[in-house]
Amino acid sequence: MNWYFKCFRQYVDFNSRARRKEYWMFVLSNYFIISVIITLIDVFCGTLIIAWIYSLVVLIPSLAVCVRRLHDIGKSGWMIFIVLIPIIGGIWLIVLYCKDSQPGENKWGPNPKGL
Repeated sequence: MNWYFKCFRQYVDFNSRARRKEYWMFVLSNYFIISVIITLIDVFCGTLIIAWIYSLVVLIPSLAVCVRRLHDIGKSGWMIFIVLIPIIGGIWLIVLYCKDSQPGENKWGPNPKGL
């Protein structure tokens, strides 16, 4: 959960880098744990209001961590739009998210692995 809260502390940071661990721990805690719990609560209450509100709250941090992850491998944050290509775009983006960090410093800052 520390990685989840770290992403919220960097709520609108689209300029630095995020390691694989930071990205995947955020995805795990956000989409697989918290979202499932909130959806179950909404189903029991007979509404989806809480899930919609939560989705809006995590939209910006989710985009920010995705862009920071792309920066970490040396790609522009605009590469996130590759997902708009049907089927292949989503697969390609997942492959990019799985790549190891670019060694050393790049134009988005020092390698977070050494920090």
